[in-house]
Amino acid sequence: MLSLPLLKDQRVLRREILASLVVFLVALPLCVGVAVASGVPAELGLVTGIVGGLVVGFLPGSSLQVSGPAAGLTVLVYEAVKEFGVGTLGAIVLVAGLLQLALGAFGFGRWFRAISVAVVQGMLAGIGLVLVLGQVYAMADTAQPSGGLGKIAGLPGLAVGIITDGTALTAFLIGAGTIAVLVLWPRLPAGARMIPGPLAAVALATGAAFLLDLPVAKVEVQGLLESIHPPGLGEFGQLASVAAIGTVLAFTLIASAESLFSAAAVDRMHDGPRTDYNKELMAQGVGNTVCGALGALPMTAVIVRSAANVQAGARTSLSRILHGLWLLLFAALLPAAIGIIPLAALAGVLVHAGCKLVPVRELRPLWREHRGEAVILAITALAVLVTNLFEGVVLGLLLAVVKTAWEISHLHVDVHELTGGRMVVSVTGNATFLRLPRIMEQLEALPKDRPIELDLSGLRHVDHACRIALENWALRHNDAETEPVRMLPPEAATLREGGPASGPRAGAS
Repeated sequence: MLSLPLLKDQRVLRREILASLVVFLVALPLCVGVAVASGVPAELGLVTGIVGGLVVGFLPGSSLQVSGPAAGLTVLVYEAVKEFGVGTLGAIVLVAGLLQLALGAFGFGRWFRAISVAVVQGMLAGIGLVLVLGQVYAMADTAQPSGGLGKIAGLPGLAVGIITDGTALTAFLIGAGTIAVLVLWPRLPAGARMIPGPLAAVALATGAAFLLDLPVAKVEVQGLLESIHPPGLGEFGQLASVAAIGTVLAFTLIASAESLFSAAAVDRMHDGPRTDYNKELMAQGVGNTVCGALGALPMTAVIVRSAANVQAGARTSLSRILHGLWLLLFAALLPAAIGIIPLAALAGVLVHAGCKLVPVRELRPLWREHRGEAVILAITALAVLVTNLFEGVVLGLLLAVVKTAWEISHLHVDVHELTGGRMVVSVTGNATFLRLPRIMEQLEALPKDRPIELDLSGLRHVDHACRIALENWALRHNDAETEPVRMLPPEAATLREGGPASGPRAGAS
């Protein structure tokens, strides 16, 4: 929300305006690039950015993070447009926004913080890999194959096409030059870096293509109002399929998780008010509902723009509101400026953004300190690459749950020999199905010529599978006409008579 006492200070007001201009310059090429890479008119990316500023900017939640179309959703949007069409995209985004509103209203916002960081990083890494592989083709003005494996298999043919086709080579060099500018830009003096790197890279590429009259594909311009097509009843009717429902859920969960993780990161960058996660989730829901009603791209809170906003000195939500106003004025007054941008330059921006989604620097320390988390990250990323985003994330979440269940299933089996030849087997810890093979191997290896007391009183948890398996083992043991097994259930007291003598330990797992 706006802080009126702060805005009465002319210095603060000036700083908010300057910050909004910085965010606008960062957002402009990204809005256009994400839209083109998603297979929709470039103006729809600007519409989402405008809604992120002029609608979400006024809502409570996180006052400094900026919303708009995100590179992380490009792959999912592209697949949705290819399968359902641009018209149905609006219906999908609208329903996803309503679901976000409901989740925020019922207090589910804070639960998104419980999602495994390894799964989120793996999801983003997988998205980054698919984005890079797809946009490499766009850098050469070449149609990209479908599927991650198809993109990988087509790389040799792409390389041959770039070498043998002068037009493809020219476009690829434009994209490669854009990436080079983005990589080198942070190393320039601070004065030069006042212009955001993506804007400078796209401007230089556009200038070179225009002055040299290079034969490269340009962004197609339709006009802001002409690009807006609200979804009709027919488009909503297509949402009844299983594939459409899965896409809606994927949009909802991934956009929500990305926005709230971004909020947590932005909170670490400033000393202002902390994010209210439920309100922020509802704000994102309102934004996506509006975007869906306009037939635009889905939105998330975007860490690149949010970080630029904080680093530019913003202290209130005015900067993000104004950035939406600047996007609106640009789209309304200078639409022809979009039409001279080479597609290869925008592809280069997204290749660079995709590479930054892959946490290469974090992988080695993560492998040293938390090997299981590194495995989950890698498997999630590869699953997203070879299947699709939704299935890859679901697999990652399942692996994270199994890993956690395995780690908390600490189980110890101790065997004690008492006077008279009686044996006491004490099982302590948490008995879950994950440890069941090990415990059954140890029990079945016990001698059958002695009375056995199975003491389960030290168990903190016994799941249904383990309880049934232990009872069946005792029945089989008794049916074999051996010495009987006596079970002390988890609710019973610990050993009472004789006390354990120092006997061998059967094993621990």
